[in-house]
Amino acid sequence: MEFFSHQTSYPFMATRKVWYTLSALLLIVSLVSFFTRGLNLAIDFTGGVSAEARFPGAANIDAVRSRLAGAGFRDPQVEAFGSSRDIAIRLPPDPKQTATEVRDRLEAALRAVDAGAQVVQLDVLGPQVGNELRVSAMWALFFTLLGIFLYIAFRFHTWRLSLGAIFAVLHDPILVIGFFSLTQTSFDLAVVAAILAVIGYSLNDTVVVFDRIRERFETNRRAAPNLVLDQSINQTLSRTIMTKVVTSIVVVALLFLGGPVLQGFSAALLIGIIAGTYSSIYISSAFALDCGLTAEHIFPTVRKTAFDQQP
Repeated sequence: MEFFSHQTSYPFMATRKVWYTLSALLLIVSLVSFFTRGLNLAIDFTGGVSAEARFPGAANIDAVRSRLAGAGFRDPQVEAFGSSRDIAIRLPPDPKQTATEVRDRLEAALRAVDAGAQVVQLDVLGPQVGNELRVSAMWALFFTLLGIFLYIAFRFHTWRLSLGAIFAVLHDPILVIGFFSLTQTSFDLAVVAAILAVIGYSLNDTVVVFDRIRERFETNRRAAPNLVLDQSINQTLSRTIMTKVVTSIVVVALLFLGGPVLQGFSAALLIGIIAGTYSSIYISSAFALDCGLTAEHIFPTVRKTAFDQQP
């Protein structure tokens, strides 16, 4: 099945510098926002109180939020959880109070909204645990990037494609993090999981294009590299678009129908899908071309054969 009725022949590589400029601007904005505004870290990383409450009828989230703020809870986060009767509450850490004291205060505030309200579950996450989770997330990203570099280098026999893949893989999560920094959307472990999924998804597209590049070079090793890359991208374009459209439909459904709990996760996936489609064309492949990629780098025996035939 093809997305286009005929084979496309877009000159992608001819416009790569324009897209380099766009990527540079987006990356600068994302990094500046990250280092100046930071991320709105959820209690997964900062520590705090996570509670689930149940009401006898439909919960009034706005009333609960106002009541908690009036009861002295700082920056309470209240959102629907499961049915209309259940809510999830997240509170910043308060080292001066025990879990029992927090539970009693929380139940008193909720019963002021509805006498039948009760706290079903309450967990206290210390700041040390949150710091360990931050470190674990960074190590996960580091080993992911290292594994990608080694995999591409061994599979395609050239560091040029490896660097192109690494830049593309870095490009996508930086844009996702920039979005969360600019919008100050809550950044939790689910978002980290989405970012790692985006990295794998983007790499899959990149490897598909790289495989086609290798096939095209093997068919015609004397062809101009920019022509080979354009042909390879055009030949995989239908597959890329169809895959991303189908995936985006599911993610958009999660974004608008999955509730607040899944909004951060689905938003990160949606941005990553869009960025990954773009980066597999204009970042990974284009960067490899500007590093001087030729058939000799993918098939080292080409250079040796040519040398052996000299008188």
